[in-house]
Amino acid sequence: MNTPENTGAPRAKREKPEPAPISQDLVLRAFTDNPTKVLAYRQLSRRLGVTTKGQREEIFAHLKVLRKNGLITLLQNDEYRLADTDAVATALMPSSVRKSTKKADLPVAPPRNRSVQAEFGQDPIVHRRRSAGFDYVDGDDRPERAPSNTVIGTVDLATPNFAFVVPEGTGDSDDIRVFTDQLKFALQGDVVRVRMRSSRDGRPVGDVVEVLKRVRPEIVGRIQIQGTLGFVKPDNRKVYFDVFVPPHLLHESRNGDKVLVRINEFPEDSGRQPVGEVIRNFGAAGGNEAEINAIMAEFGLPFEFPEEVETESEGISEVIQPDEIARRRDFRAITTFTIDPADAKDFDDALSIRKLDNGNWEIGVHIADVTHYVRPGTELEREGKHRATSVYLVDRVIPMLPERLSNGLCSLRPNEDKLTFSAVFELDEAGKLYESWFGKTIIHSDRRFSYEEAQERIESKEGEYAEEINVMNDMAHKICAQRFKQGAITFETQEVKFRLDEAGKPLGVYVKERKDAHKMIEEFMLLANRKVAEFVFNLKKTKPRFTMVYRTHDAPEPERLQTFALFAQKFGYKLKLENPKKISTELNNLSSEVMGKPEQNVLQGLAIRTMSKAIYTTEPLGHFGLAFDHYSHFTSPIRRYPDMMAHRLLEHYLLGGKNVPAEPVEDECKHSSAREKLAANAERASIKFKQVEFMANEIGNTFKGVVSGLTERGMYIEIEENKCEGMVRISDIPGDFYELDKDNYRIVGKNNKRIIQFGDEMMVVVKSANLLDRTIDFELVDDRPDFVKKREAEERKQRSSEPRGYRDHSGGSGKGGSKGGKSSQGNRRR
Repeated sequence: MNTPENTGAPRAKREKPEPAPISQDLVLRAFTDNPTKVLAYRQLSRRLGVTTKGQREEIFAHLKVLRKNGLITLLQNDEYRLADTDAVATALMPSSVRKSTKKADLPVAPPRNRSVQAEFGQDPIVHRRRSAGFDYVDGDDRPERAPSNTVIGTVDLATPNFAFVVPEGTGDSDDIRVFTDQLKFALQGDVVRVRMRSSRDGRPVGDVVEVLKRVRPEIVGRIQIQGTLGFVKPDNRKVYFDVFVPPHLLHESRNGDKVLVRINEFPEDSGRQPVGEVIRNFGAAGGNEAEINAIMAEFGLPFEFPEEVETESEGISEVIQPDEIARRRDFRAITTFTIDPADAKDFDDALSIRKLDNGNWEIGVHIADVTHYVRPGTELEREGKHRATSVYLVDRVIPMLPERLSNGLCSLRPNEDKLTFSAVFELDEAGKLYESWFGKTIIHSDRRFSYEEAQERIESKEGEYAEEINVMNDMAHKICAQRFKQGAITFETQEVKFRLDEAGKPLGVYVKERKDAHKMIEEFMLLANRKVAEFVFNLKKTKPRFTMVYRTHDAPEPERLQTFALFAQKFGYKLKLENPKKISTELNNLSSEVMGKPEQNVLQGLAIRTMSKAIYTTEPLGHFGLAFDHYSHFTSPIRRYPDMMAHRLLEHYLLGGKNVPAEPVEDECKHSSAREKLAANAERASIKFKQVEFMANEIGNTFKGVVSGLTERGMYIEIEENKCEGMVRISDIPGDFYELDKDNYRIVGKNNKRIIQFGDEMMVVVKSANLLDRTIDFELVDDRPDFVKKREAEERKQRSSEPRGYRDHSGGSGKGGSKGGKSSQGNRRR
């Protein structure tokens, strides 16, 4: 359902951190990644992003130590090369591995054609490479402080240079910034103890003194083999270290494979590397199966059901017993059908319709009775609760329940008797509601419609069940109009879909169009979800109310709204947000005004992200985006565990049960909210990969797009026809030097004063599409005379040979291309 539920507000950028120290390991890896190359000091400085005098001095000091230890050789002047790969490998090993590794296992210098660069070639699809992920300093000689000066919190990785630790139980406390060399290899979500060290620009800074809980010590990345040793470079750019894999833990992995590595040893010395073992090999990086499986592993998604879960599901009888039918309201004689996507296999909702003697209509919303089959205390229940949601990647579904249930027993397939839990409404043709009924039922679907087939009935008024579909469609329009009159938000996100061949390769990208058939089903599902929530809420008139699973959505924070209003004002749109009751009206008016304009997608997208994020909770706080006082999720128990929870609670209360303790239900709500967020991130990652894969076949082609994001590194362009997004680096914009004016959401030419801002239309050429990093690079179409282009190219070449610390503009300092997000790397979603 497309509603403004899962949203996150744009946030002010974090301050830009000071340049990270240049560690000895980082300098050494510059040589080990290029074992046959001669590197001069100036080349090292460019590779390592040196911008300060202190960093330059660090490099000189490290070169001196490495040369003294026999790891590099000075050739002439300031040119060096790798000297002894055996010594290098030994130096990089943690002590525990170094003691157990035989000399025969040490690596030898790989031949030139076995380097990663050579393996993947210079094709523009994969031409750009990330540097090694080290940024440690050797040791910490600061004196220990008293234990009372420590805080416990959760790690939120921001950039490869620093993280924020969110203190526990202190919502008003500032996050603590910790540089990655002082994180003790803690990862996203880990619980740590932080020693408060100082403050910088009024913000607290600290060091991790202890990792209390490691949530998931597994990393997905591409393995590089040097001799017999492996180094896994993480896919996630925020992971700030590589993982060392000794020979006996490689398990036949080959250079360039995409792997899942489990870290077995986290060293105390930040100058060493964590040691891991390859536990899954997905195959050569860049292939469809390797990359999609890697996404699944990166987000901790399951690859299969445990054997005991499959066995339990196969043992469930499909025979419906007569005594079970007798306990239910029988709808088998009433016209009933399902409307779903053409490729759907799990039909979890059906609609029934019949005209009553008083002239009104009875509309039944029938939902698969999953909890009849999935009982508390079973392996099916435990697995469903853990997964909490089905995950819809581009080319596959990772279901919450085994196929035997999701596509078989519980799926409301046509011409079969099915057990359901129903919300039945009496409505007139104007959509006015008179009566509601909730309870267990049995149905028999007469027809399975795809959305396209139902839409044909709506448009032509002809065909099987055309009258029934059109009656419900007219009602849905009126119910929807009333919902918006009460303050619902009209902003919607656009859903990107792919046409894939048998191997999963994208043949086309398009934006899913929502027509009346989609909106009709959506309105009746919204009605059922709302009325179930209201029914339980009103069962008890005094506090504490009966415990229920609610889907809540807070009103946006005033600060976020003001930020968005200032942004919209740059485009000439004024929002009056003083009256909280008029916020939805103002946003809906803006939605109407921007319709069809270049800035439509940018403003609508940012408006949605300004909203709070919808969550599951036992608190009946209402749903701002839908303008409902009470709202639940009842209509999709095949794919959402909170719907199963709502079914169980509703049945319990219908049978006269007492109030259920809220605390365990609230815990399950929090788990489901977290799993939903994780699933959404995995789905976005799979979409991004397929977009990059699709654009890899469009290298050199020209597209029209709009500016969808701006950073100091470059501007993001979203192609209009397929919503693929890539970056044009600021240093590559022709005609001038450009700088980011973040206060006014634009970049400005230093000399010509040209302004480029959000929503501007641009013609771009696809420059590269990197399957390994999931990035797309564009360059602007340049219509200037050739002699002007040639002169500028020569000037750029001359500037690129200068030390980076002496540039007089910020354009050339960025690396890489787009990586999904548009905001500063320091931003943190909260």
